[in-house]
Amino acid sequence: MAMNAFYPIGTPGQPWGESEKAAWRARQVRQRSYADDVLGRIDALRPHTDVQAYGEIDWGVDGRFPVYAIRSRAWDDSLPCALVTGGVHGYETSGVHGALDFVQGHLADYDGRINVLVAPCISPWAYERIQRWNPLALDPNRNFIAASPCAESAALMRLLEPLAGRFIVHIDLHETTDTDESEFRPAKSARDGQAFEPDTIPDGFYLCGDSADPQAEFQQAVIAAVAKVTHIAPPDAKNQIIGSPVVAHGVINYPYRELGLCAGVTDARYRTTTEVYPDSPRATPAECNAAQVAAVRAALDYALAHR
Repeated sequence: MAMNAFYPIGTPGQPWGESEKAAWRARQVRQRSYADDVLGRIDALRPHTDVQAYGEIDWGVDGRFPVYAIRSRAWDDSLPCALVTGGVHGYETSGVHGALDFVQGHLADYDGRINVLVAPCISPWAYERIQRWNPLALDPNRNFIAASPCAESAALMRLLEPLAGRFIVHIDLHETTDTDESEFRPAKSARDGQAFEPDTIPDGFYLCGDSADPQAEFQQAVIAAVAKVTHIAPPDAKNQIIGSPVVAHGVINYPYRELGLCAGVTDARYRTTTEVYPDSPRATPAECNAAQVAAVRAALDYALAHR
């Protein structure tokens, strides 16, 4: 166990105050364009989908970011609903573009069977800066909670309020990257004044189910579909993935609600969080996007078959 003496912000053992958070924020550099990469793709989808603005994330001098959801064009209030979320962590690129690829290539396949709501990029400031947190050094994926202090999380929850109780499936698209170990986990330890304990990054795709309601057969159906596209992460020497016990091939479980995770934001029976590994020498960006699409389709297909 080692304190974060190597992290360039803060004092080891002491949680960050406002000055440390400001210093961290000053280090974040815009590296890509949400308008070009995401809004441009959404605009191209408008003729064939129902695009809905559900808020604006205002970060002052860093920009004001409209956030959008895409709905089935043939939305039918008599049908059940599905939720697909991406970009909760803005740096997890295939979560964003996998969601958009699904809309572009497959959303219409589900018309008349299930209403699908897709929020492809929940954290646009972080997308541009290839960052996990928002400018307040808050992790959106720990802040899907009542009276959330995280603007990105709160905006999505407001969008979903009118549909409470109608979702039967929710799939939240994520990545686990090498920078989780080199930057984001050390930053979290420094922010929280805690010791940083190194871990290993799994090479391959895996899922995080809900420990309160694992739905093991559902998780395995998604894994089986993704295995046709990319490789599934093996367990480490402790039979773990990122510190959690492997409960089935490519599956670990987290307590969604306890941790304030996006995947716990609905009462859907079938819920999962994907984790793609884009830094693998065995995967390409296109393959990572395709893995996310395969996971979405498998989740929807399973939920429809097991209503």
